[in-house]
Amino acid sequence: MNDTALGPGREFDRIRRILAKLGPTAAGVGDDCAILPSGLGTLVVSVDLSVEEVHFRREWLSLEEIGWRAAAAALSDLAAEGAETVGLLASVAVPRNSSEEDLLALMAGVGAAAREAGGHVLGGDLTAGDRWVIDVVVIGRTERPVTRGGALPGDGLWVTGHLGAARAALKAWQRGGAPSTEARTAFAHPLPRIRAGRALMRAGAHAMIDLSDGLGGDAPHLAAASGVALEIDLDNLPLTASAVNAAANAGLPAEHFAALGGEDYELLAAMPAGFGPVQAGEFTRETGVALTHIGIVQEGDGVRFRLEGRDLSLSGYDHFA
Repeated sequence: MNDTALGPGREFDRIRRILAKLGPTAAGVGDDCAILPSGLGTLVVSVDLSVEEVHFRREWLSLEEIGWRAAAAALSDLAAEGAETVGLLASVAVPRNSSEEDLLALMAGVGAAAREAGGHVLGGDLTAGDRWVIDVVVIGRTERPVTRGGALPGDGLWVTGHLGAARAALKAWQRGGAPSTEARTAFAHPLPRIRAGRALMRAGAHAMIDLSDGLGGDAPHLAAASGVALEIDLDNLPLTASAVNAAANAGLPAEHFAALGGEDYELLAAMPAGFGPVQAGEFTRETGVALTHIGIVQEGDGVRFRLEGRDLSLSGYDHFA
């Protein structure tokens, strides 16, 4: 895009420099609307907001990591629909005491996350503010949307990856310490499970949700939307080493600690009863992502969490607590 395509002005000078920073990751920017090609499938759209001192702190993360994390959080919603990425739009409030280099670093992270997920940066908006705010709209396409509302009695409950590392990082920072490399990477550089969500959709997933607010907070959403009961055996949770160590410091069983933690951005999927270890192995070979059976879907309502044979009450992250 040449300099005259956006017109004059300091705001548009910044946008031009962002586009130069993003390079081929940016596509179709310049109008007030992104123009998307039509094709087979259903378009799915989601939005996610990241606010300084609420979702992140500058002393914890670089600006590039903050941009990546903001985009990855929104892209994770596409993964839970079984969608491929079309692109994203990022609106940013820039603190008045920040430099243009700061903004470029943040947008480099946004662009890198979009590229990792197979999409482009399609546009956005800029304004000045008192703190960093990043609002990311993501657009995807799928031939069969997998909502939260399709789980059926008899389905198995499966979770991708491993849980608890992001919470381990948060707890370390809150104590004034430094998280392990594993924990810090999980918090700062979450990987939206786009490919895994696509594979689960093709394997017949009846319902999915991403674990942004923790298993304890998100599993009840899937149960409510589907009108079913979930029974989850926490003894089977796939845990990270950092979660085990952080749980010991907190005086909690590791499974309990991990189930409370948000921002893992793994997927919880209700799969047909015929989906078993053989199919899970095929999934892992295709995607490189572990898949673990943690429970079943039953008639009824609500979620029953069990640990070492006992019922355990769990909740997730409350944005307004």
